[in-house]
Amino acid sequence: MTAIERLRALPFEIRQYLLVTGNYWAFTLTDGALRMLVVLHFHQLGYSPLEIALLFLFYEAFGVVTNFVGGWLGARLGLNRTMNLGLGLQLIALGMLLVPTTALTVPWVMAAQAISGIAKDLNKMSAKSAVKVLVPSDSANAQGALYRWVAILTGSKNALKGAGFFLGGLLLTLIGFQGAIFAMWLMLIVVLGLSLWRLRADLGRQKAKPKFREVFSTSRAVNVLAAARLCLFASRDIWFVVALPVFLYDQHDWNFWSVGILMAVWVIGYGGIQTQAPRITRLLHGDTRTITAGWALALALLPAVTALTPLDTTVLWLVIGLLAFGAIFAINSSWHSYLIVRFARAEGVSMDVGFYYMANAMGRLIGTILSGWIYQMYGLAACLWLSAAMVLASALLALGLPRQPQ
Repeated sequence: MTAIERLRALPFEIRQYLLVTGNYWAFTLTDGALRMLVVLHFHQLGYSPLEIALLFLFYEAFGVVTNFVGGWLGARLGLNRTMNLGLGLQLIALGMLLVPTTALTVPWVMAAQAISGIAKDLNKMSAKSAVKVLVPSDSANAQGALYRWVAILTGSKNALKGAGFFLGGLLLTLIGFQGAIFAMWLMLIVVLGLSLWRLRADLGRQKAKPKFREVFSTSRAVNVLAAARLCLFASRDIWFVVALPVFLYDQHDWNFWSVGILMAVWVIGYGGIQTQAPRITRLLHGDTRTITAGWALALALLPAVTALTPLDTTVLWLVIGLLAFGAIFAINSSWHSYLIVRFARAEGVSMDVGFYYMANAMGRLIGTILSGWIYQMYGLAACLWLSAAMVLASALLALGLPRQPQ
């Protein structure tokens, strides 16, 4: 039996899941590469850390808006349409960056990043929501299967995002900024064509059209988890988005290639651990509240300890500390991703997931702005201390979750 025949023999839901995952992978690869390209290319052009952070302002801000209304659109139009719309918008964003270098002004790049932010969150919301739609809900081990599917999707996505960081640094070195952008544009054209052809038309679409006011979650569990997620992702991006690559480039004379490799290894390892989160967390006993708060408290210690190391004289302890942060953060992130799909309502899952990822995007927005500003004013150690405080806030918020069994 050939590979194509084996694929056709799979159940329809599995084939749809593979298509959604492949779509999400391709998008994530370009998104990670684009992030690295923008940070390194514009720092090379003389932009300050704060100015680079502002380039991503609309990327994150429009991600907040997109998640707010994207779940509602997914419930009304179908997740296939919101996913394909995300791919189309990413093609527009990449096309805007193909203009001559002299035309890459701050407002123009911010506009392109805004479109990319909308695209990314439409794609992510669609992929995460589709998992709950496609996973069989009538089996005895439905929650365990749901956790594994979410962990695989989330972990593999972050591994691909890390590969994107590496790809961005490599392409910038080999073929330059515009050559890299054009190569990614061609790849996404192929992916969009396949998605339009094969993805089911009514995936996740509600029979009764939901009203817009229903985007606000009425679930205490969803609201508390969203607040904890906001603090969790702000804690990561406050040092990772701008401060870390600029610190390594400026203070320790790392080249683009080296920065890209470190960022890639970090995110790939982070994604790999996410896929194993179900095996790790099942070794623990306790309810969802205890497990969520406990993992966050463990994470809060790492940036605080790293901030006490001699950052300006050696990067060894910084790299070790941040790799450890990535491992524990991966478990926190994967567990959170499972909980939102678990707590989300079965009918209209995309709206609860969209609301939750709106908080996720708000956390990235806050973290991105602070990454540039705090690093420029006070340095990397201050970013790490604030990261620890944000994780601690996430742990305290998690105490408001319901005490459901693991």
